[in-house]
Amino acid sequence: MSFPAETFNDVLAANAEFANDFEWAGLTGRAGQGLAVVTCMDSRIDPLRALGMTAGDVKILRNAGARVTDDVLRTLILAGYLLGVHRVLVMPHTDCRMAGTSEVAIHEGIAAEYGVDTRSLEFHTVQDQRAALARDVQRIRSHPLLPPGIVVGGAIYCVTTGLLEPQDT
Repeated sequence: MSFPAETFNDVLAANAEFANDFEWAGLTGRAGQGLAVVTCMDSRIDPLRALGMTAGDVKILRNAGARVTDDVLRTLILAGYLLGVHRVLVMPHTDCRMAGTSEVAIHEGIAAEYGVDTRSLEFHTVQDQRAALARDVQRIRSHPLLPPGIVVGGAIYCVTTGLLEPQDT
């Protein structure tokens, strides 16, 4: 199958423009500020700008709901040992589609609208975002394979103000 260029023309054109002034060739794969951020895939979140960072400063892990899944833990272990990460910020956000709903509601909604049975997947929805954040932070803090001394914090990002609300976890 050939690449669907017509569907991605806008992306390829933007990339060509980006490459004209490309200035990151000298960066390494390490997190320059020693930070990893676990956040949502929501397009209203620009983690680098929100945290005052630039390319090369941060390892950014994104998924629906900013949940600490097994894959996030795997990635944090690698980042901690191989990529200079010594602090982790778990950063879910307000107005998240995965918060305040249930697994059943998401599955039923997709089935009703698209006729697809997604029940074999777990979407990691949360009824109480603050409680889920506390569990996720603790999940990282207590993982036996993470480097000793890694510092973990949690904060909720507000999509209407851009502010972080640090949480005691």
